[in-house]
Amino acid sequence: MKYSEATQGRIFIIRLEDGEIFHEQIEQFAKKKGVERAFLNVVGGADRGSRLVVGPEESRVSPINPMVHELYDAHEVVGTGTLFPDDTGNPVVHLHMACGREENSVTGCVRSGVKVWHVMEVILVELINGTARRVPDKETGFKLLQP
Repeated sequence: MKYSEATQGRIFIIRLEDGEIFHEQIEQFAKKKGVERAFLNVVGGADRGSRLVVGPEESRVSPINPMVHELYDAHEVVGTGTLFPDDTGNPVVHLHMACGREENSVTGCVRSGVKVWHVMEVILVELINGTARRVPDKETGFKLLQP
């Protein structure tokens, strides 16, 4: 285990609007407001055509090939995640979202593009006095959190 400490900074209450792409809007907002690190909590709706990374095609193989699932219609959503700067200083969202419609449910990472259906509410809690960042990992190809 690796860790670092941070303290709570500002808290932002955000409403995303119809058609916006979740991670793009949050990363742009973070840049505009000077938020480098944050915890995110999300509720709302995801539209048809939203894409989630739902796992690797095969476990423990290289290269890692992500599976992408596309939502077939509007879904209710709840998600939690983080925002940290990458090796170039850009804020990067890592958030997993559970999406449900009737008795169907799918959970995955939002990086492939989750589109807001009418409204999505986000609570962004800024983390200050921390040093954690996302650094490229040659083995996985991911930008891994380095506390």
